[in-house]
Amino acid sequence: MSAPLIQLNNVSKSYGDTRVLSNVNLTVNEGEFVAIVGYSGTGKSTFINMISGLLKPDEGTVLMNGSSITGPGPERGLVFQNYSLLPWLTVAENIALAVDEVFPQWSAAERADHVAKYVAMVKLSHAAHKFPKELSGGMRQRVSVARALAMNPKVLLLDEPLSALDALTRANLQDEIAEIWSNNKTTVVWITNDPDEAILVADRVIPLLPSAPATLGEAIPITIERPRDRRAINHDPVFKSLRSQLINTLLEAKSRTRSTASVTLTLPDILPEDLNYVNTFQFFNRHGPRRRNELKREEVEVSA
Repeated sequence: MSAPLIQLNNVSKSYGDTRVLSNVNLTVNEGEFVAIVGYSGTGKSTFINMISGLLKPDEGTVLMNGSSITGPGPERGLVFQNYSLLPWLTVAENIALAVDEVFPQWSAAERADHVAKYVAMVKLSHAAHKFPKELSGGMRQRVSVARALAMNPKVLLLDEPLSALDALTRANLQDEIAEIWSNNKTTVVWITNDPDEAILVADRVIPLLPSAPATLGEAIPITIERPRDRRAINHDPVFKSLRSQLINTLLEAKSRTRSTASVTLTLPDILPEDLNYVNTFQFFNRHGPRRRNELKREEVEVSA
């Protein structure tokens, strides 16, 4: 059996005194589609940024083909949540920027043909001349995916790429990315907070347990045959069972992180003012609510 393409061994990461990830272990084989599912704020982006090389672990090792990842590289294409397109470049030019950087030895014609191939792959040939401001959110994210794939990466890293999109656009792009993967078999690591999305697209789903610091739970193999029809899958008992298993795993881990504390509250020693009683002179000369310990009793003689 060949060695894993991506491997994380006992990886931990902290920001200052706060440990975000601890004892993370993962292997991803070539051609595999893996989804990591977790709550917001549990370290998913930190996790994928260590694979991309944008971050280095404090402890443990992150390997690709058995060698340590020491920084970003074109063999790892990263798609961000916020598109990250240059607004003054067209669709084709944004993709060409990556192609020119990775394949400088190619002729101009070869690079142009390569760009056109990936523009067509994400169904944007009709918009190749348009600028990002002229595109919808879904179209912009397609450009980001095409730019990453055009570098011919060995691993495509997707950091919650669809979370900013509306439900219908998100569903369409899920299907399109799954179709692209089926045709290319590029290794994919997809980060998401949507259990349904993970089960729909991946071969293997791994929960990121919010154990403060977070760590990866046991992988869940997805045995549903491809291509997966989202209209039929909601009625599939296997899908329902996998979704229940994944959600329960995350909820149980979340419940174990809850803590309780007892506090003693002291009520303020302040009496409310009766604004209906206060006359005009008192209103403009008042010094604020009175405290109980400020009250004084006096005896006054009144002549008849």
